[in-house]
Amino acid sequence: MPLRLHHVVIDAHDLPALAQFWSEALGWPVLSSREREVVLGPSADAPVGLCFMPAGETPKTVKNRVHLDLTTTDGDRDPEIERLIGLGARRVDVGQGDDVSWDVLADPEGNEFCVVRPKTTLVS
Repeated sequence: MPLRLHHVVIDAHDLPALAQFWSEALGWPVLSSREREVVLGPSADAPVGLCFMPAGETPKTVKNRVHLDLTTTDGDRDPEIERLIGLGARRVDVGQGDDVSWDVLADPEGNEFCVVRPKTTLVS
């Protein structure tokens, strides 16, 4: 059987707080919460979830090399961006320019992610 993606792991300084941000952002419940690991996903039997693990002492200083792209529907995009900002995200400039079809935000610990134009498939 070939490998398959199981978790996207995000290093965090405050595991419960960052997991709570992403739980509210995605509407996913916390499925498991331990001292050194918090897991959330759409359901316990979902094929992919997010896992939060300790980041260590070094603060984040550079742009992520991997990030999440989120999407929604046309009418929901701007309100969703404002909702994410209300949850603790902030707009960031990673050199994307003004003519792109996505908005770059950072979660409360500075991990960048994008809200892309509405999509329903992986191919666009």
